[in-house]
Amino acid sequence: MVKAVAVLNSSEGVKGTINFTQEGDGPTTVTGSLCGLKPGLHGFHVHALGDTTNGCMSTGPHFNPVGKEHGAPEDENRHAGDLGNVTVGDDGTATVSIVDNQIPLTGPNSIVGRAVCSCRS
Repeated sequence: MVKAVAVLNSSEGVKGTINFTQEGDGPTTVTGSLCGLKPGLHGFHVHALGDTTNGCMSTGPHFNPVGKEHGAPEDENRHAGDLGNVTVGDDGTATVSIVDNQIPLTGPNSIVGRAVCSCRS
């Protein structure tokens, strides 16, 4: 089993921990929680770069190693980093629970070292 973690802490007060686990060549499971976001739907993405010096502005485009079009998580033709939406409650928190086949933790298309961002949908 391979594991990775993203610890989020922005100057705007958004915080959270996102855990990634993968068994062999199976799908990657993404779990965790976020707080400090405005209520509603927020897009949840893995970005091409791990540079967060300027928030999500410096993380580059959505991770897209094979040049596919933007799409929903259930679409075969989508950026690998397009992980759908998370719902933020009135208290500003969201729980993340995703299982995905396009974001491996090993190999040439690994997401390790890349940034995770959430934006208002």
